[in-house]
Amino acid sequence: MGAYLRALRALVLLAGFYLLGLVLLAVLAGLDWVLITQADAGALTGKVVIVSVVLAVPIVRGMFMLRTPKAGPAPGVRVTEQQEPRLWAAVRELADQVGTRAPDEIVLVDEVNAAVAEDARLLGLLGGKRTLYLGVPLMTGLDETQLRAVLGHELGHYSNSDTRMMPLIVRGRAQLVRTIEHFHERADNKVAKEAARQEKAAEKRIAKGKKAKEVDTTGVGATYRTMAKIYTAYGNFYLRATRSADRRQEFAADLTAARICGRDAYASALRELNALGPAHTFYLDSYATLGLGAGLLPRPGEFFGGFGALLAARTEELDELRQDLPTEPASAYDSHPPLAERVARIEALPEDGRASGGVGAAGPALGLLSDPVGVLIALEQEVLTPEALALTRMDWEDLVHASMSRYVAQGAEDIRETVSAEAGDGTLPALLDAIDADPAVLWRIADRFPKSEEAAAATGRAARAFARPIVRRALNQLVTVELTARGAARWQLSWAESASVRYPADGFEEQLLLALDAAVADLPDTEPLRKLVLAS
Repeated sequence: MGAYLRALRALVLLAGFYLLGLVLLAVLAGLDWVLITQADAGALTGKVVIVSVVLAVPIVRGMFMLRTPKAGPAPGVRVTEQQEPRLWAAVRELADQVGTRAPDEIVLVDEVNAAVAEDARLLGLLGGKRTLYLGVPLMTGLDETQLRAVLGHELGHYSNSDTRMMPLIVRGRAQLVRTIEHFHERADNKVAKEAARQEKAAEKRIAKGKKAKEVDTTGVGATYRTMAKIYTAYGNFYLRATRSADRRQEFAADLTAARICGRDAYASALRELNALGPAHTFYLDSYATLGLGAGLLPRPGEFFGGFGALLAARTEELDELRQDLPTEPASAYDSHPPLAERVARIEALPEDGRASGGVGAAGPALGLLSDPVGVLIALEQEVLTPEALALTRMDWEDLVHASMSRYVAQGAEDIRETVSAEAGDGTLPALLDAIDADPAVLWRIADRFPKSEEAAAATGRAARAFARPIVRRALNQLVTVELTARGAARWQLSWAESASVRYPADGFEEQLLLALDAAVADLPDTEPLRKLVLAS
């Protein structure tokens, strides 16, 4: 479908939204007219007219007042050709191979993604300013050949004029969604008001000693929800109509990337994308933001820069993600076909003699940047909030130790509070002294922790069997707090697995396990734990 036909279809679909609104307004006005002209309509006329006016307000607002606000510039680092000559040269070379005009600006962003946009005019028939958004985490995970293939795909959208139609399509989608949400919001508010009215009436009846009725909002807001269903039906049609074209555009751009950069390179890039997305989310949650609760961030440049270390350490998990491609779209209206289908189509193409060579074979894509560290630092300045940027910065090893020490100590506060009811101030030395004075204190402490119904019903040795793991875990947490506070143990960073405690010497962990067992035995012996921990 050519640009003119696609522009016409997008315009017709958008016009359909306004036409639907006009039809609904006409129906409401017609209903009012019929009732007004009926001499015997009586009080019903006024009620229906009021309802019609109330329903007309969201329709009019959806048509003329709920315009999508113009988006501001996306947060990121805009790089000029003078700043990043290699990256710009690669993009211009690919644009020539694709047969399209190169973007006017490149913005480096914080996502595992690459995307193109165009500020088109005249319903998308005239081109405008072109922008390439390129994720630095994407460049961290791809080699140069794979990145070129991804960029070839994005530039393929330019050559097919896909980007010109997007503002028109997005406008229609946004107005539909916002109009539907507005009707649902009106309905929910009406239900809330009716529920509040009935609850107030019930309170008055109860105050008078009468039996109150149950709150029943059945049917309240039904007219609003009916209108929402009408717009939802058109929205489903609108989204499905644009979705099929969107997916054809994705396949066309895939073929462009495979033609320019090679079948295997592009297929491996798509597989890599499936691994990088979840990996980056995990990295941000488990590493980059680990210290936020302790007021800490990694050193400048490392908030995003540490992602490469995680990728290098978790190759087996990433390999599984590269092979386990989704066979269903992310949602019913996702513009991208399922990744498994896209990869299968690419890998079914004839051999072109341009083997990918494997991840990293062509050198990391970050090598296209003149100053990768400078870009990572600049990206933090653009993306992170002023409050985050003001936090204390630490090396990864120190950040992990300081953060985990604080979190474990905070978690131990509840344990100390529970233990203090039976053992002084709830610290490890106080607990050990209390055990020596009265071994039964262990089981009384265990009774203060939540337990299952089966554990609560147990007695004698069975009760102690349930209680022993509980007090052992509490004791172990107090030991960890004590050791880290004394500097005898340290939380250790691992890019391959969760952080763990590094103990003072080889064999210490095995001795600790035996000492904990001895401290919670039927005849507790705290001496091994005292020598091992309090003397460290």
